[in-house]
Amino acid sequence: MALILNLETATTNCSVSIAKDGKIIAIKEHNTPNYSHSEQLHVFIQDVLKAAAIKKKDLDAIAISKGPGSYTGLRIGVSAAKGLCYALDIPLISVPTLRSMAEQATKTDVEYIIPLLDARRMEVYSTVFDNSFSEIRPTKAEIIEATSFQEYLSKGKVLLMGSGAEKCMGIIDHENVMFNTTTVPSSREMGSLSFNKYKDNDFEDVAYFEPYYLKDFVLQRKKS
Repeated sequence: MALILNLETATTNCSVSIAKDGKIIAIKEHNTPNYSHSEQLHVFIQDVLKAAAIKKKDLDAIAISKGPGSYTGLRIGVSAAKGLCYALDIPLISVPTLRSMAEQATKTDVEYIIPLLDARRMEVYSTVFDNSFSEIRPTKAEIIEATSFQEYLSKGKVLLMGSGAEKCMGIIDHENVMFNTTTVPSSREMGSLSFNKYKDNDFEDVAYFEPYYLKDFVLQRKKS
């Protein structure tokens, strides 16, 4: 049996869950544009432990959503995960944010699933998966244009999902495109993915692991 604490802080959704052998047994999350992770994350961790009736010492691993996503959100999540791993002497697991996000796709008639996260201006972070959730194009940052994803749209139905999908509406016009702009990454989908990594002993080096930022952090200054 494996009890894994899953932390998702890559976007506006602060999400914490506990999975037992890949099945979610407790979850708490709150999606707010104010990025309240620093105030909520540790409270949510205590709440899900209580809901699952387990103690920290019962955990077998900590899983973190590795990015891409918000620089600050990722730092908060990774710092919390590392602290727990050090204190409990348990392994750290990383789950690609867009991979777990793709698991929310409910369309069974699509050929391709493309989760996208807003990366400011007209840029997005995206990964392309087929309908069995196998990655067929790696994660990258790209500027959305009318010709974006045409190689996939020409072959079949494509689902664009997430905050970045909203940028595509009105720009990408094709009979095979579908949009889901409300999807946010959640620790709910991390349960099975982190358990598979646990079974394979696919762990991160707690001392040296860094989130997958994809782009350098740029400080945004307020205009005077």
